[in-house]
Amino acid sequence: MANSLSYILILLIAGITLIVLLTTKYKLPAFFALFLACLLVGLGIGLPLGGVISVIKDGFGSILKSLGLIIVLGTTLGLLLEYTGSTTVMASFLLKKLGARHTPLAMSITGFIVGLPIFCDSGYIVLSGLNRSMAKRTGISITTMSVSLATGLYAIHCLVPPHPGSSAAAVTIGVDFGKLILTGIVVAIPAMIVGNLWARYAGGKNIDPIIEDTITVNQTGEGPSLIKACLPVFVPIILIGLRSFLTTGTNTYPGWALFLFSLGDPVMALLIGVLLAFNCKRAWQKSDLNKILQEATEKAGGILVIIGMGGAFGAILTAAKIGEHFSQSLALGSMGIFFPFLLTSVLKTAQGSSTVAIITAASIVLPLLPALGLNTETGRLLCVLAMGGGSMMISHANDAYFWVIAKFSGLEMKTMLKVYSTATILMGLTTLTMVYILSKLL
Repeated sequence: MANSLSYILILLIAGITLIVLLTTKYKLPAFFALFLACLLVGLGIGLPLGGVISVIKDGFGSILKSLGLIIVLGTTLGLLLEYTGSTTVMASFLLKKLGARHTPLAMSITGFIVGLPIFCDSGYIVLSGLNRSMAKRTGISITTMSVSLATGLYAIHCLVPPHPGSSAAAVTIGVDFGKLILTGIVVAIPAMIVGNLWARYAGGKNIDPIIEDTITVNQTGEGPSLIKACLPVFVPIILIGLRSFLTTGTNTYPGWALFLFSLGDPVMALLIGVLLAFNCKRAWQKSDLNKILQEATEKAGGILVIIGMGGAFGAILTAAKIGEHFSQSLALGSMGIFFPFLLTSVLKTAQGSSTVAIITAASIVLPLLPALGLNTETGRLLCVLAMGGGSMMISHANDAYFWVIAKFSGLEMKTMLKVYSTATILMGLTTLTMVYILSKLL
């Protein structure tokens, strides 16, 4: 019985149900929900308690070894860009160039660019004041403006490192960061466009009150120049991308290429981005700098413990040999990218967090890659992108980002569900379509 597929499947469903129940109904932090799920599944497959703890430690430590510095530096970069006003500078430039008529598109593009290094909830809070100001100035519905900004941020957040979900999935599944960033951006663009088009169609019918800020964002005076504001975002992406291209060639590099290869390591590239972000403010006060760095480490710590425990859950599932059981009993080969997409969609819709959904899904999918026909370099890349699309569906009342948008835009629940939640469905399906097209081309 303990070795049968039905028993393993029951344990898997029980573990996932426990995670969803504890995080949604009982509001238990995801770290503890994942930890309890590890114990449940580990003991259920017959491991002794000491063995379960040992597997948890190995899985926890393994993923933190790969992602720890990346998450900390990525979080620091995001906070520095917020504080120095770099995000507002980039947004103002786009709004000026595109004009009032295309203001919703400008907000989508702003969210997309700002979202590269900044988490979607933080990016929305920082840009919400500018968003409302432009809505007043142009007379465009605040619903259209808010959902345009929100979906621009959301598209990149679910698909591209250094955001924690895609980063953890890349490490778990074994995907090159540079290739995931470049391909993820390409896939995220249509999702952003679809979100913008739906916001303009459905949101234009809603005229909602524009509320004042309920949370104060740091006012830092005059912002940096456009070039200074953009460099911390684009330089790390270029360096990581160059490293990815170098990796596909020979392993023997001339001195200059070896130097570029070293700079393209995600940790080094993000560190360079952080250093460039310091140049976005002329005079730094020691107290302000210490506050930002302290906040960055605290915020990153909360993310890292979730990611680490997600890795531990994956290690437990590997110990259960779930891949062997599924591959021997189910015809997964015909499902391909649809299985990781559907699995992540269910997890996201049930418990609300895109990060938890994609981390959990990656742990389940990893041993199934051969059976799904995705156990190649390209297959693994497509798998992570499919899970990213699944992690978009469906953002509703159990998603913290849902309430950030509603709170800072003054949108009612009915409007949020009709316009924003529907937009996330369309974005997820668009992403799946793009990944399917890529699977035929690559």
